[in-house]
Amino acid sequence: MQTEPQITFHHLDSSPALESLIRAEIADLDQLFDGIVSCRVAVEAPNPHHRHGGIYRVSIELNVPREQIAIARAPGDQPEHADAYVAVRDGFRAARRRLEDYMRRLKGNVKQHNGSPHGRVSHLEPDLEYGRLETDDGREIYFHRHSVLGGIEKLALGAEVRYHEEQGLKGPQASTVAPVGAQGHHHA
Repeated sequence: MQTEPQITFHHLDSSPALESLIRAEIADLDQLFDGIVSCRVAVEAPNPHHRHGGIYRVSIELNVPREQIAIARAPGDQPEHADAYVAVRDGFRAARRRLEDYMRRLKGNVKQHNGSPHGRVSHLEPDLEYGRLETDDGREIYFHRHSVLGGIEKLALGAEVRYHEEQGLKGPQASTVAPVGAQGHHHA
């Protein structure tokens, strides 16, 4: 995790046992996905005057690249959340499911999120204003002249380029195509 997790307790004294459970749950999430930017956890007791018989509220916020995963267990959600430990475990179980969903979505788009992938120009039709790239994993994807930084004239067959991949109407296509070494001041 890129920043130290924040753990706060409302209407209850900080509990070393509860805090160590929370830290263990955070460590599990961190092992599942090492790209978590930050994590905030808040545990709120039911009411300062009624420690017994109320429902604990657990809020978990995970910041991951391009998204935030927020879990809030509202009072009245689960009767068994009268136990703070059960409430924390359930909150983290929900956070884990949401993180796994996020990872599945990410897997389909890994190349877009790990900096610009590289490819080579495998086909060029400057007159017809398009071309194709061969990707590192051996696929061919289309690009249009408007996607080429600096103009399609700057490209040659076999030239190495950086690009972003997106889903077009007829399948994958490359956008923001730039010859490697000629990217100038463009930042992804």
